[in-house]
Amino acid sequence: MAKSRTEHMVERLRDLQAAGPGVEASAVISVDGLSIASSLPANIEEDRVSAMSAAMLSLGERIAAELGRGSLEQVYVRGKGGYVILVSVGAEAVLTSLVRDDARLGLIFLEMRRAADDLAKLI
Repeated sequence: MAKSRTEHMVERLRDLQAAGPGVEASAVISVDGLSIASSLPANIEEDRVSAMSAAMLSLGERIAAELGRGSLEQVYVRGKGGYVILVSVGAEAVLTSLVRDDARLGLIFLEMRRAADDLAKLI
């Protein structure tokens, strides 16, 4: 039986977590704040991640546009326990990853961009 689009996306998210050391969880969220696919641990609420990702994306887009920085490519937040990184997936979605504080961000950004490009083909 063929895999569904969502199954392919979840598989790609898991590949991201395996390829990007430090990526603890990830999800693809629509610009409306709905979860499209996720690979999140049980202790993280998918709906909460979705809503916050959409809000961060919207604010990031507005800031980039209003301050003349062009179209938004990524947003990241750093906390004591690590990072929340958002990368656009086409015009309709965002890839959100939770990343440990000791991760190599350059490698994570590269892996997330590759994943976002692959995920855009599935949306």
